[in-house]
Amino acid sequence: MNRYLVVDLFLDIVKSLWVAGLLVAIWLWLSAGSTSFYFPPLADILSVLWNELVHGPLGTHLAASLSNLAYGLLIACVCGVVFGLVIGRSQQGRKVLSPILNFLRAVPPAAIVPIVIIALGVGSAPKIFIIALGCFWPILLNTIDGVRGTSPSLLETVRAYRIPPHLALVRVALPAALPQIMAGIRVALAVGLVLMVISEFFGADQGIGFYITDASTRFAIRETWAGTLLVGILGYILSFAFLLIERRLLRWYFQDDGTSIWARLRAARLRTGGGA
Repeated sequence: MNRYLVVDLFLDIVKSLWVAGLLVAIWLWLSAGSTSFYFPPLADILSVLWNELVHGPLGTHLAASLSNLAYGLLIACVCGVVFGLVIGRSQQGRKVLSPILNFLRAVPPAAIVPIVIIALGVGSAPKIFIIALGCFWPILLNTIDGVRGTSPSLLETVRAYRIPPHLALVRVALPAALPQIMAGIRVALAVGLVLMVISEFFGADQGIGFYITDASTRFAIRETWAGTLLVGILGYILSFAFLLIERRLLRWYFQDDGTSIWARLRAARLRTGGGA
């Protein structure tokens, strides 16, 4: 890896983390020496978090939660994109389905968690279903909007060349709607993370949500804070990773202003004679 790429990545990480680092430093300073039972020092919480991840059960709970989130998000992506492409291409279909979709998406997935757990049991299935249901709507609606926003000239070209409908969906509608789809997945990722934890509060025997609930019922405050802090760290890591993937996949969509990682990487390659 050349030194320009290392410097660029380091600068981007510093820019995105300096505020968070400052807040953590302030929290460490303010909580140092705290004798409050409910608000222990941050240093103690971080120590417990590390020990629970490396030597305790938190690593296993984290793996279970990430597995549920991955399966739920994958199901939501497939169903949301497929149905969104079909509905977005059909004006009549949108008119017929619009009242039903508006009603269903208005029901908070968190509100039906107890019902789903009663119906499907206490295994992974109800958690995956709840995550998939919550993630489905932002992906579906963004896909529909993306398809509807396809350039009229592009649609005229499709009709002029008599491209079959299934090819038009895959080769034309899907690429045109991809920026909107990625925006929907980004929102769905945040929703899925919340539902992942909430779904594990009820009828669960593993997962981060179960770990937090179990620790709180035992009045293990440091463990409760450690689990909560892990959720926040996990959310940031997933969001940052998805942003990098999105920028990579949609590099043709985002205007190159010369300040992104990828723009500076290309410039670094040119400076070192590596080509474009």
